[in-house]
Amino acid sequence: MTDIAPSPDPDLVNALRALSNPMRLQMLQWLREPELHFPMETAIADPAEVGVCVSHLQAKAGLAQSTVSAYMAELQRAGLVRATRVGKWTHYRRDEQRIADLVTALGRTL
Repeated sequence: MTDIAPSPDPDLVNALRALSNPMRLQMLQWLREPELHFPMETAIADPAEVGVCVSHLQAKAGLAQSTVSAYMAELQRAGLVRATRVGKWTHYRRDEQRIADLVTALGRTL
């Protein structure tokens, strides 16, 4: 008799794929406590409310703006971060509820 395992949750697979890149994982870790990792005195908006400006992520990561934007877009598609526009700048913050839901789903899956 062969047991056929159900297919993994596609949302969980997308989140794990997004986290498989070490720099994307690092950025998500930085966003957990933005006040420890980014200069608050140059922020144009409250990082707790709207997130961290992509330019601050770029400066900390030392990567091209296009690379950082692509990385953050991948995290956003996976539901791990939310984007907010402030003027011409995009700010990112973690989606804590979504992350908690994914951790629970991972616990059930493994």
